[in-house]
Amino acid sequence: MATRQDRNNPTQKKKLRKGRTIFTVILVIILAIAGIGFYQYKSSLNAAESDNKIKDFEFNGQKAEDANDLNVLLIGSDSRGKDQGRSDSLLIAHYDTKSKSPKLVSIMRDTYVDIPGHGLNKINAAYSFGGPELVRQTIKENFGINIEYYVVANFEGFPKIVDTLAPNGIEIDAEKDMSKNIEANIKAGKQSMNGETLLQYARFRHDAESDFGRVRRQQQVLGALKDQAQSIGTVTKLPSLIGTMQGYTNTNVSTGLMISIGKDFILGNAKDIKDFRLPVDGTYKNVRNSHGAVLDIDVAANAKALQDFLKN
Repeated sequence: MATRQDRNNPTQKKKLRKGRTIFTVILVIILAIAGIGFYQYKSSLNAAESDNKIKDFEFNGQKAEDANDLNVLLIGSDSRGKDQGRSDSLLIAHYDTKSKSPKLVSIMRDTYVDIPGHGLNKINAAYSFGGPELVRQTIKENFGINIEYYVVANFEGFPKIVDTLAPNGIEIDAEKDMSKNIEANIKAGKQSMNGETLLQYARFRHDAESDFGRVRRQQQVLGALKDQAQSIGTVTKLPSLIGTMQGYTNTNVSTGLMISIGKDFILGNAKDIKDFRLPVDGTYKNVRNSHGAVLDIDVAANAKALQDFLKN
């Protein structure tokens, strides 16, 4: 601490003035960066919200048993107009905030389960019957997993989120040629895909593997998006990216939580994503009934497998 004698010393006065000047400059830079970031966030949010057609949902989320764990229900919707439709993609994103460990669970759309209040049906029907809240209840009742948050994204917004994250495209090693029943003509091999092509790649399922291959490609795409988020220069896009994501999705994840988790991924603090699929091999049969082709599962075996995956 400077004494009165030090403050009266010309040399000390000069040092104090220099110190205050440097502090003022740093403060101005911080405020400018914060202002630019807020402007980018609001601009992206307003532009996306004006184009977004996803309605609001009621969601009674439940915290995970471990206070460090976050479970987020991810729903891809191909709804058009007033028709909510069934969920086209259904995943659970799990993140341990202490160990920085992300896990991703893909649930096959034809998984045959008991939907509360509606009886046995394919799990993707739960979204049509009661939105993300009924999907949450269905997962809780069948697999014993608490889910606190949800994100619903339609397929109009996904390409725009990807293009905000990666204007020059996402590098993907395509498994095979694919064009049937999708709006793209994709050739096998490494290539850069824009948001729309990436969406078509993730949705393709008209081959012998059907939904099994599609789930694997969805996990591949999400892994590539994580790698892109960690690339140099993406930190500067975080405000714009979060604004675009919030505008093109419906979610109860707060902006603060998005930033907190987003920084872990962008700064490289998060570990590699571990993937999981329900139902697991050996616990289901392909059956055809009044609901069409379904995966008749051993519910207890899959519930245990899922709980073990998330805990260990």
